[in-house]
Amino acid sequence: MDETLTHALPLYALGAALLAGLIPKLRRRLQLSRAKHRSLAGHSRMAKRIAGLIPGYAYDEARFFAADGAPEAVQARRRQGFSALAQALAQAHPRSIAATEAAREGISDLQFTGAYRVPFQFSPYLRQHLKLPSFVQATEGPWIRDLDGQRWLDVSGSYGVNVFGHEFYKACVAEGSARVAELGPLLGAYHPLVAENVARLRTISGLDEVSFHMSGTEAVMQAVRLARYHTGRSHLVRFCGAYHGWWEDVQPGPGNPQPPRDTYTLKDMDSKSLQVLRSRRDIACVLVNPLQMLHPNSPAPGDSTLVDGSRRAGGISREAYAQWLRELRAVCSERGIVLIFDEIFVGFRLAPGGAQQYFGVQADMVTYGKTLGGGLPVGVLCGRAALMKRFKEARPADLCFARGTFNSHPYVMGAMASFLDRLQRPEVQALYENQDAIQAARAARLNDALAAIGAPVRVSQLASIWTVLYTQPSRYHWMLQFYLRRQGLWLSWVGTGRMIFSLDFDEALFDQELLPRFVAAAQAMLDAGWWWQREGLSHQHIKRELLKEMLAQRLG
Repeated sequence: MDETLTHALPLYALGAALLAGLIPKLRRRLQLSRAKHRSLAGHSRMAKRIAGLIPGYAYDEARFFAADGAPEAVQARRRQGFSALAQALAQAHPRSIAATEAAREGISDLQFTGAYRVPFQFSPYLRQHLKLPSFVQATEGPWIRDLDGQRWLDVSGSYGVNVFGHEFYKACVAEGSARVAELGPLLGAYHPLVAENVARLRTISGLDEVSFHMSGTEAVMQAVRLARYHTGRSHLVRFCGAYHGWWEDVQPGPGNPQPPRDTYTLKDMDSKSLQVLRSRRDIACVLVNPLQMLHPNSPAPGDSTLVDGSRRAGGISREAYAQWLRELRAVCSERGIVLIFDEIFVGFRLAPGGAQQYFGVQADMVTYGKTLGGGLPVGVLCGRAALMKRFKEARPADLCFARGTFNSHPYVMGAMASFLDRLQRPEVQALYENQDAIQAARAARLNDALAAIGAPVRVSQLASIWTVLYTQPSRYHWMLQFYLRRQGLWLSWVGTGRMIFSLDFDEALFDQELLPRFVAAAQAMLDAGWWWQREGLSHQHIKRELLKEMLAQRLG
């Protein structure tokens, strides 16, 4: 044999061995890439890089009213409508607006929410000329009263807390405080109500143990921490668009100063994601936010990102999503992956037993929050005993430490006990009956009324959680939130992205108050020319125009 060939054989063998070792890694990498959603929401690193490249700039007065190239006559209608709207709000709510403006400098949240109610190009001019109140005085049933004595119909849901109505939670806080008043805010020891709450939560969740925390974000952090501790694996899986709190591992894209490290963001309701779960050995847990049934693979909708109107929601049936969760449950069981339901937002809204009951799927861990505190801040983690233990007898120095100064605070435990008491009452249980059908029928009535006036607006919902959709491209859909405010509807800072109804919101209130106010706001939008549309306009056309605009700003 040729001597050169003889010496080359070991190199060939080495190369073949390296290639053989690389092929499985390349296969897994390709599999992971195929399981990611094609949108930026599915690619956290890319989304973060692109967010860092977007230049900050603002429209002047002329551009504010003509961003879509509207003719002068339409611009004039918009100017007149905008001025009338701003004056009406200012005259109706002077004290509430003045208090908001005076406090803004010292409250960073007010600065943030004020700046991000609308797409950033429009924000400075809007904030200068149209003021909204954030200070209120009282609640009365489903109504909010501001400092000027004006009433708003509350469809904000208090970010998800308000499942049963304001009076329900006032009573929970008052009763709960009275039940623990003798103990006061003693920390470290447990009031007897803690044991009662634990027993009830074990029954509700179908799980063995409970830990209390001060927020939903904290509870999710602890769930992931324990899953990693007990599996010895590094990575978590979240699904595209899902929100699980603002901490690093579960919010790896824009909004997080750190790049993603130990998080895989996969497509929701997709078999390719199941293939990733079956093939990788580094996945400790899967996080599921059941709210994603309303808008799978899309982030929570907000008007600050409503640049063209291409918001999508609905179209997924309860059974289809339940089937996906069953498949997910089977794969996690097969692979020893911890399945975590994040019910911070939807828990006790979909059913008395939460999303597990609603979809008929048992998780390994469940987090609750929002409403469970009876109106006070809380985060709760329920889990299997094998996953909840924070130490190992055989290795006493191997701990999973997690504590909180205010965990199991007596006043929170008191309000929680009152909430859980009331949850069992027949009149409260009755509120859940036929909720899907009731809410769907209400949405249909509102959609019919909007279609009748020719408004390019529709609504979609998951039970009592609603979002507003738009049927045509436009640069100005975000203006609707301010007309809804003028009609006395109290929305959260995300605007028309979300309306949340408490279950005490009855048919008469919907038909006699909510529906006509919403339709009147849409009619005012039409009359003011905000929904004028030039022929041939598409969502893609708007996005291309915005891209050119941003490139021009970036290049000076």
